[in-house]
Amino acid sequence: MLKISDDLAFRGLVHQVSDRALWTLLDTGATTVYVGFDPTSDSLHHGNLLGIITLRRLQEAGHRPILLAGGGTGLIGDPGGRSEERPLLSAEQLSANLEGIRAQLAGLLDLSPAAGQARGLLLDNSEWLCAYGFIEFLRDVGKHFTVNQMTAKESVKSRFERPDQGISYTEFSYMLLQAYDYLYLHDAYGCRLQLGGSDQWGNITMGLELIRKVRGSEAFGLTWPLMLRADGTKFGKSESGAVWLDATKSSPYELYQFFVRTPDDEVGRLLRYFTFLSHEEIEALDLEIAERPEQAKAQRALARAVCTFVHGEAEAERARAASQALFSEDLTKLDEALLLEVFADAPSSRLARSGLDSGLQLVDVLVSTGLVSSKTAARAALAQGGVYVNNRRRVDPEACLLREDLLIDRYVVLRRGRRDYHLLRFE
Repeated sequence: MLKISDDLAFRGLVHQVSDRALWTLLDTGATTVYVGFDPTSDSLHHGNLLGIITLRRLQEAGHRPILLAGGGTGLIGDPGGRSEERPLLSAEQLSANLEGIRAQLAGLLDLSPAAGQARGLLLDNSEWLCAYGFIEFLRDVGKHFTVNQMTAKESVKSRFERPDQGISYTEFSYMLLQAYDYLYLHDAYGCRLQLGGSDQWGNITMGLELIRKVRGSEAFGLTWPLMLRADGTKFGKSESGAVWLDATKSSPYELYQFFVRTPDDEVGRLLRYFTFLSHEEIEALDLEIAERPEQAKAQRALARAVCTFVHGEAEAERARAASQALFSEDLTKLDEALLLEVFADAPSSRLARSGLDSGLQLVDVLVSTGLVSSKTAARAALAQGGVYVNNRRRVDPEACLLREDLLIDRYVVLRRGRRDYHLLRFE
């Protein structure tokens, strides 16, 4: 049977570990492990998925996961990864954000009694942080750390290097709050492992030290590498912003498309991070990338797996079908909502339906939509086989658009070449 430590190593999820005794703990027994999520929005985004999926791996190996929503720490703001002070959230904003995040987290881990000892917990640290008196906190927690230690942490030190920004005492105290979170979870739930990205290492080690000093107990920390793209930019944002896990903010199709567009030199790493495919299946996809990259089989497997995990099999299949329809005659099978979603970013025009009665010259429409610059260019594109109506190639320079070309009795999709689309709406 595959050891969980070997699986984590194969998937590239081991960057820093506080003590190698952790592997014995994970491989031979059951323990409680947590990951924290700050509610800076009312939805998590795809950058948060790695922590959730890693918890799910550990749960399937028999360990109990805790998803900790930062209702208390969210009022302060983590300085990690920030070059400037975070805006403070109001209590009302935070409450609304927590409601949205709770619903998402509850659907991604097994929180049911059927999971037995591995039943996941969804907690909110405002329950203990907001009830803690300031003086008591300074005496019970603050006295165990020196300012020298705290200023040496990378999240703080990097802010000192920017005197125009600096760091407020509010954010400076964040690491103490997170350290107390770990102590609280250790006392109340027997938690012995905190997970996070490598930028959280300083906060995690503060918690380990507090547990050692106050309880004399051994606990562990484990980080995965900071998720950077091949060009060095941080993974977690698309060109237009975050891709959200809330289907009302980012559709399953958008999530699918984000991952299906993964570059060849990144997809192997993301298959390891974000899927539950076996090692053998992933290595076979590595070979596909090397030998047949044009088929994008690895990207489709990645996108399908992530979309299924977040939105379920039915929505993943719907997203896959829509993605495939972009370049096939399956376009005719899409319902109106999905058709409009697929072409939401494409230029569009509105035309009178009556024009279809006698036929609209395709050459004229290609020019009017800007897909070509002139009638001469339109005729050349048709002759070269580079013009498509509803993904069906048209080559006749005298071709017309007719009522039978309408999709859902209203739309026509024009394409020139491989990626230049235009959506016609007939009214």
